[in-house]
Amino acid sequence: MRDRVTIQAKVKKETSEANLNGTQPKYRFISEALRQAIVSGEYGPGRRLPSEAQLVRRFDASRMTIVRAVKELQQLGLVERRVGSGTYVSLARPEESFRFGLLIPNLGNAEIFEPICQGMANSELARQHSLIWGRSISEDDKREKAAQLMCQQYIDQRVSGVFFAPLELTKYMNEINRKIVQDLEHAKIPIVLLDRSVEPYPIRTRCDLVGIDNRGTAHISVEHLIRRGAKRIAFFAKRLSAPTIDARIAGYREALWTHSLLCNEDLVTRGDPSDEAFVASVLKKQRPDAFICGNDHTAALLMQVLLNLGVKIPEEVRIIGMDDVKYASLLPIPLTTQHQPCLDIGIIAMRTMLDRLQNPGLPMREITLSCKLVVRKSCGKEKGS
Repeated sequence: MRDRVTIQAKVKKETSEANLNGTQPKYRFISEALRQAIVSGEYGPGRRLPSEAQLVRRFDASRMTIVRAVKELQQLGLVERRVGSGTYVSLARPEESFRFGLLIPNLGNAEIFEPICQGMANSELARQHSLIWGRSISEDDKREKAAQLMCQQYIDQRVSGVFFAPLELTKYMNEINRKIVQDLEHAKIPIVLLDRSVEPYPIRTRCDLVGIDNRGTAHISVEHLIRRGAKRIAFFAKRLSAPTIDARIAGYREALWTHSLLCNEDLVTRGDPSDEAFVASVLKKQRPDAFICGNDHTAALLMQVLLNLGVKIPEEVRIIGMDDVKYASLLPIPLTTQHQPCLDIGIIAMRTMLDRLQNPGLPMREITLSCKLVVRKSCGKEKGS
């Protein structure tokens, strides 16, 4: 009994200190203390929790604060209210049912993420769990703010884990991506990164990651162009792209080196593929006979500009993309590209998250899947055919 009084006094003291220091709202501290008591078995399934009046005295809190704390436990499925009787621990085992947050700022702007999310949601492993979808924002500054806001919301809701596709193409993406990971780690919320890392290539992230083999896929694309007779293969990507682009550039350069096509010139370009004057200057300076693009969107914009400049595709310049988005086959010149197994990425991401929850001590893993080359007219026929 003395130990129990001591524990209650400690909780009361820590609650007051946390509230005064502003580390978290008092109701959330109380809710977490009760949740830990339920999970540890102090309050077993079907057992009645102390009354509101008892909790008010135990935590030195107002009745409204206690009501709000208990309501959070209800939302988590840990307790149920019985009118005229009190609050009881649920008979079900809610700790086996998880809520995961989807933190994908580019959702709706990058086509690959919707099927990845579908893969997670439709996975057999996800049947007893739930996914919370975040909103998509288009403007760069709003997207950065929205990502931070969604992160804090997931922390406040105490989700079981977060699937995070880091920001790209924004000014402060690196700082914000790292801050989000730090905040989630501080809240002890597991993270599975989708498609990309938060660190520059080739630095390994300290989070689990599921995506594609970017380096190997780019290597295959170069070899495909070489078989088509290309000799001056350039790489074109947008500025502020994700680290996946650096991995693809590494695979591109490795393939050129393997086939003795890596000359003293650097044929890697980062810029706006819709800028006609810029693209014209690249053509004049580099004289490429083929382009590997960072993704299909870049390839589509570059293709339109090349056609406007009177460049014949694939007779004068061949193009290959990455992703195999829905419109790739509908471009003026159907685009050769690499098809990402998005559904499989989603399924494996869900399995990886559940593995992490079951075995927190596992070494961090980076799981990469192979892509499938989809050949269309933008690369022309093989040499000699």
